[in-house]
Amino acid sequence: MGSCENCRQIEAEKDARIRTLEQRQTEMEALLKFYEGQFKLSKARQFGPSSEKGDISEQIGLLFDEAENTADQTAPEPELEQITYTRRKRVGKREDDLSGLPVEVIEHTLPEEERVCPECEGPLHQMGHDSRKELAIIPAKVKIVEHRRAVYSCRNCEKNSDHVPIVKATTPRPMIKGSLASPSAVSHIMTQKYVMCAPLYRQAQDWKRQGVALSRQTMANWVIRCADDWLLPLYERLRKRLPQSVVLHADESTVQVLKEPGKPATSKSFMWLYRTSGDTNQHIVLFEYQPSRAGEHPRRFLEGFKGILHTDAYAGYNGLLDVTIVGCWAHMRRRFTNAQKVVSIDEKETSAAEAIKRIGWLFHLEGRWGNLTPKERYKRRLEESKPKAEAFFAWLGTLKVLPKSPMGKAVQYALEQKWRLMNVYLDGRAELSNNRAENAIRPFAVGRNYVLNISMCSRKRKFFNIAVSGYTMSA
Repeated sequence: MGSCENCRQIEAEKDARIRTLEQRQTEMEALLKFYEGQFKLSKARQFGPSSEKGDISEQIGLLFDEAENTADQTAPEPELEQITYTRRKRVGKREDDLSGLPVEVIEHTLPEEERVCPECEGPLHQMGHDSRKELAIIPAKVKIVEHRRAVYSCRNCEKNSDHVPIVKATTPRPMIKGSLASPSAVSHIMTQKYVMCAPLYRQAQDWKRQGVALSRQTMANWVIRCADDWLLPLYERLRKRLPQSVVLHADESTVQVLKEPGKPATSKSFMWLYRTSGDTNQHIVLFEYQPSRAGEHPRRFLEGFKGILHTDAYAGYNGLLDVTIVGCWAHMRRRFTNAQKVVSIDEKETSAAEAIKRIGWLFHLEGRWGNLTPKERYKRRLEESKPKAEAFFAWLGTLKVLPKSPMGKAVQYALEQKWRLMNVYLDGRAELSNNRAENAIRPFAVGRNYVLNISMCSRKRKFFNIAVSGYTMSA
C-alpha cells in the first residue's frame, strides 16, 4: 500500500510538472508572438510605406507578374478594324503646369550672308520655325534700395521772413528704424527658416556667398522685432476670432527647446495647433508654444469657445466646458493598420483587415457627400453611415484577441474612444477625422526633425508663436 501511494504521488507530481511546463510554453509562445509582432511593426515603420490605403504587396506582384498573370497564349488574336475620327487636340499636363508662368521667346535666325541655298545658291526665305521649351531659374538678387526723400523750403520766406517752413516728401515707414531691414528681406529670412527649415547660420553662409555680411544675431534681431511689431497684432486679432467658429480642430506636437529656464534640454515641450474646419471660407491656423502638455493650455486658449472640437484621444481636452469632443477615425484606423502589418504574408484575411475595410467604407461615404450641405450630410449619415459604425463596434465586441497584442490594443482603443468617435453623427459640420490639424502641423513636425532644436528665452518664445503662425495664416 505504501508503494502504491508513493507511485500515485509521483504521478501527481509529474502531471503537475507537465501542466506547469505546458502553461509556461504557452506563455513563451505568446510572448514570442508579441515580440515578433513588435519587430515586424518596427520594420514596417522604418522601411515600409507610410500610406494607410492598404497593403501594396498585391500591387507590387501585379507590377512584375502582370503579363504572366493575364496572358492566355491559347486565345486567338483579335481581328483589327480601322477607325478614323477627328477630336480636339489635347493640351498636355506640362502645358497645364506651366500655363501660369511668363514666357520669354528667344529668336534664333541665320545671318543674311548665310541665307543661301546649299544646292543652287539661291536666296532662302523663312518658311516656319520649330521650338523647344526650357524652365529657366532666376536666382535671388540682393540690392540696396535707397529712399532719398526730397526736402523743400520757401524762397520767399527765406528772404522776407524770420521763419522758414521745411516740407519733406512722404516715404514708406521702415520695418525697423535705423536698420537695413526691409519687408522683402525679413519675409525671406522667415520663410527660409520656418518654411524651408533653413537655420539662421546656414542663411548667414548663403548671404556671405552673395557678398553680404549679415550675421545670425542681426537676422535674429530682425525677426524678433518684426514679429513683435507687425505680426503680434494680427495674431492676437485672429486669436479672438478663432473661438467664434462653431467647429475647430486641435493637435499638439513635441519640440525640443534648449536653454529654457527650469527645464533640461532633453525634456519635451509642445507646439499646440488650433485651426478652423471646412465649414468656413476664411481659414485660421494658429500655433502656440507651451512647455508642457497640460490640459490648462487648451482651456485658456479656447476660452469662450462653444461648439465641436476635433482632437485625437488625448484626455487633456476633456476639461473644456460646453464643447463636444469628436474623435478621429483615422487615428483608430492607423492602429488596425499597424496590427495588419505584423501578420505574415499568407494571413491576409485577418480581423485587422476586416476592421480596415469597415472603416474604409465610412470614409468612402464621406467622400461621396463632400458637396452636400451640412443638413443633407447629417441626414445621409444617420441613414447610411451610422448603422455601419454601430455594427462595426458591435463586431469589435465579439472578437477574441490577446489584450497586449497590436490587434488587442487596437480593439481596446476603439472601444474606449467609441463615445468620441460616434459624436461625428451629432452634426453635419463635424468631420470623420482630424486630418486638417495633422496636415497643418505636419510641416512643422518635418522641419523639427531637421533643425528645430530651439534656444529660447521668454521673448523668443513669443516670437516663435507669431512667426510660425504668421506664415500659416498667410498660406
